[in-house]
Amino acid sequence: MLRTLITATNTMSQLQNQIDIIGNNLSNTGTHGYKAKDAKFQELLYQQYNNDKLDKVERDSPTGIRYGVGAALAQTQMNWKQGSLQSTDRNLDFAFQEPKQYFNVLMPDGENGQQTAYTRQGAFYVSPMENGQLMLVNGDGYPVANAGGQAITIPDGVTDFSINETGILTATYPDGTTQQRELAVSVLQKPNAMEQLSGTYIALPNNLEELGLNAEDIMTDLQGANREEIAIANGMLELSNVDTSKEMTDLMTAQRSYQFNARSITIADQMMGLINGIR
Repeated sequence: MLRTLITATNTMSQLQNQIDIIGNNLSNTGTHGYKAKDAKFQELLYQQYNNDKLDKVERDSPTGIRYGVGAALAQTQMNWKQGSLQSTDRNLDFAFQEPKQYFNVLMPDGENGQQTAYTRQGAFYVSPMENGQLMLVNGDGYPVANAGGQAITIPDGVTDFSINETGILTATYPDGTTQQRELAVSVLQKPNAMEQLSGTYIALPNNLEELGLNAEDIMTDLQGANREEIAIANGMLELSNVDTSKEMTDLMTAQRSYQFNARSITIADQMMGLINGIR
């Protein structure tokens, strides 16, 4: 009975983590550029009981009985599939047409002051600065980085914005003059090695040496002639790639599994009560 209680308790705690992941996916269905997470389970340690030595009948199932202690989340993996593109007709809404290309934004970091984060959320705005310049920021107020890794700034008084497929942002002024800035764009070779910061933001992991990787192995900044690989659409945003029907199916399956394990605990407790009553 104790083994039954341990097995059910172990599994229930992991199922709760899966339900949290599904809930987070569903809550970000409307978040532009969000990538869904998939939870994968694996069996914990088990004991093998070969109690069928006298059974000579050939069976398709494995011989003996495997007596385990529950299941655990083996891996939480991002789904990197590109979401659908939504037309907005707004001149500062940009969307990638390639699945592994990312904008660079500058996020505050408590230890180093500032860090580069990567996102596919392309709804940008301009924020006035004290020196009369305008800074290009995203919806959360983080500065958008240029090809040199610095915040993009332009003179005030802009009347229109446009961007070409290679990520060159053009600001037009009333007198017909223009200012151009190169948006920093990175492509991920090993996206699963990236670390999620929050929402749509990912960053390079801090333990690259432990993983035996270099930053160049994981991602590449598209600069110079490589900028021809960039594919950006103007006046569009990428929707999240959350599959609502799949998430609801996974949620119902997880809830039924949680209910089954909770029932196992109840039955084991009742049986232990009967045993104590007999004694």
